[in-house]
Formats: sequence, C-alpha cells, structure tokens
Amino acid sequence: MAGVLPCSSSTLSLLTPLNFHSQEQCRALHSHSLSTQRRGLFVCAAKKKVSFTDQILDYIEGGPKLRKWYGAPELLPKDGSVAEDEDELSEGDETRDAVLVTDGDSEMGQMVILSLIVKRARVKALVKDKRAALEAFGTYVESLTGDSRDKPFLRRALRGVSTVICPNEGFLSTVGSLKGVNHVILLSQLSVYKDAGGIQALMKSNARKLAEEDESILMASGIPYTIIRAGSLQISPGGTQGFSFEKGTAAKGTLSKEDAAFICVEAVDAVPEERFIFEVVNGDDKVSDWKECLNRLMEKS
Repeated sequence: MAGVLPCSSSTLSLLTPLNFHSQEQCRALHSHSLSTQRRGLFVCAAKKKVSFTDQILDYIEGGPKLRKWYGAPELLPKDGSVAEDEDELSEGDETRDAVLVTDGDSEMGQMVILSLIVKRARVKALVKDKRAALEAFGTYVESLTGDSRDKPFLRRALRGVSTVICPNEGFLSTVGSLKGVNHVILLSQLSVYKDAGGIQALMKSNARKLAEEDESILMASGIPYTIIRAGSLQISPGGTQGFSFEKGTAAKGTLSKEDAAFICVEAVDAVPEERFIFEVVNGDDKVSDWKECLNRLMEKS
C-alpha cells in the first residue's frame, strides 16, 4: 500500500505529494533517518541539491517553519513535557485509530515508526527520551515517557490506541491490562533463542525468559493478537530479498530488520478473530500483495 508524504525543496512545491510505491523507497527513508539521528539534526545548505530522502527527512524534521505551514502543533517546552489536558477526556470520547509502538527509541522501534509514518498512520510511541524522539520524528509521533507499570501512565498511553506493536521482548511481561486495545502485534525471537546453544544460550537466557513470558501473557490476554516469529534479525537492506514462511524456518534462518519492521506494519490491517502466529525469514518467495499473503497465512494458522 502506498504511503503519501508531501515534500519538496521549495515552498511552492510542498503541495505536490510524493508517493511511496515500494518497500525500497521506504527503506531509503529508514536508513537515512536512522543515520541522521546518530549524527544530530540534518542541516542543508541553501545551494546544495537536496536528494529525495533528504526531502522526506526535511518534511519529518521540518522544524517551526514547516509546522507553521501545515498547522502542526509547536515544539514541546524545553523540558520535553506536554500538557495533561487529554486526561480530562473520558475513554469513551476518544476514537481508537492510533498505533502504539513500545520501545520506540530502539533500532527496531524506530524502523517500525518510520514505516507507520510513511503509511500515514496515527503513531504513539513509548520512549526514554521525549526530546530526542521529537527531533527525530517531529510532530508526526506522539511520544510518551514514563513507567508502563504505572496504571495512570499506561491508561494515558493507551488512550486512542487500537493496535500495539511490540518490536522487542519485555513490554508485555511487565505491563498490566491493555484494556480497549483491539490488536497486539509481537515481533518474537523466541524460536532463535530456543535454538541457541553454548555461550549464545547463556547470553540470551534473559531475553528468552522475557520472550516466553511475553508470548504466554499475550496468549492469555483475550485480545486478538499476531505473533511474528522471525528468524535471527540482521542489519541488512530490506526489500531486496524474498521470504519463506515455512514452519521451523525461524530457528535457523535470518531476516532483515527492515523487512521485519515492514511486516509488523503490514500486519496492522490483518486483524485476526483470536490469534495469528506465523514464522518468517528471508528466502526465495517474492510477495507482491502483503494483504493477500497475510490473509492466506491466517487461514492456515
């Protein structure tokens, strides 16, 4: 599904939409934005030719002028705080159309967030550094900082949320009720952890425990859920390889992190009646229609 973001190096052409028709274009945005966060905010000289990905990044990190043009809210105060007026709203008054990304400042979390932005989703994220998240994603992400074990904070974080994406283990095993959520997507490395031996098994023992607890809690939650049991996640370009969904492949195979993030976002629209569990690694099968692919896998699960 194509995502649309209007952007350009000039004021006039900001009204012209740019369409993302492929995962390759989305991958370019992922790679550029993540590298930019490591070196600070992007600064473009006036006479320098602006690349396609830099235009997209300028749109996301547009700053006060772009926010004024588009009517977006102003930056947060220097302490990164936001007003708590939303707490005055009752849960019944809020439309549930947002996607909450847990561990939003992790590498996987950032990749998932960028894919959601490209799809023009309403995004909320749990982060450790709200100011850094604002600099990275602008006002396109509502970032929240707090203890997910704290019921008032969790209630505020879940307000308006329909889907929760957990790109790493550990959130579900510590959080309380996810009341009101319609769909939880968990990216699980449990198959990889179970297959590990020797020193790797020892190093991954805590992560395995958290992954097992996450899956167990999710299965008992009563909330429709999707568990994506991925192969060992690798730092490699996404959108360049095919896939395999055969049972047992996750323990031995590998999957690009960019592909994993992309699949998490595609799964948002594939809401099961109760549960949906599948394995995925990079392989030989090309996927041209993810909606059809996920529906087919759902029927088999």
